[in-house]
Amino acid sequence: MSVKLVSWNVNGIRAVSKKEDFWNWFDNTDADIINFQEVRATQEQIPKKLADADGFHKCYNEAEKKGYSGVGTYSKIEPVCVTKGLGVEEFDSEGRVLKIEYPDFILFNIYFPNSGMEGKRLDFKVGFCNELLKQLVELKNEGKNLVITGDYNIAHNPIDVYNPKNCEGKSGYLPEERAWLDELENAGFIDTFRMFDKSEGNFSWWSYRFKARERNSGWRLDYFFVNEEIKDNVKSAQILADIYGSDHCPVTLELEF
Repeated sequence: MSVKLVSWNVNGIRAVSKKEDFWNWFDNTDADIINFQEVRATQEQIPKKLADADGFHKCYNEAEKKGYSGVGTYSKIEPVCVTKGLGVEEFDSEGRVLKIEYPDFILFNIYFPNSGMEGKRLDFKVGFCNELLKQLVELKNEGKNLVITGDYNIAHNPIDVYNPKNCEGKSGYLPEERAWLDELENAGFIDTFRMFDKSEGNFSWWSYRFKARERNSGWRLDYFFVNEEIKDNVKSAQILADIYGSDHCPVTLELEF
């Protein structure tokens, strides 16, 4: 069985649904599972055309704070089980995690916290990441196949930002954040995009300022990681930089079981 997955931080589902670029993509995608981050809407506020989209099982996790955070997954494959959050109250009030179990793998759709200006939320983010990693390792040790996607709000290596020296000390490129991605890899998880493309200039987020996208002055913040045991099941992983509608673009993964 082939499964195509997409992940996209849409920077507000109500805003992006007003854009032709979004619908040109959504109406023509062949993805089996679509993961959205930064939905910023309650389930009742999801635009009708999207809420009523045929052929999808729809899952949402919204933040207690209105108009903030939130994730949603549209799946043509019926989930076996859906869990909202990590099971830790401190982290779950912001609607950042959907854990969706399928017959062949468990999918995590995550909108990772931003560490904030001058790292004011760094401790919260590191705590969130460490709790997630603990759970991922436990599942991996149980023999589960795992797919971890979303906006990680972390650029891992110098190759993942347009100007590494200028980005030092900035939220999303702090040593503690980047070190956590090292820990994720050391625990046996693989950045699928880098399996296929190790070149520079591959980004998934661009500031709306200074014509950053036109100049490709971006960061790679959006990922699909999998556990190393299913590395051979990974058939492709891409960044769809030509898809507009948000300050992020979609990223994809294709698996074969």
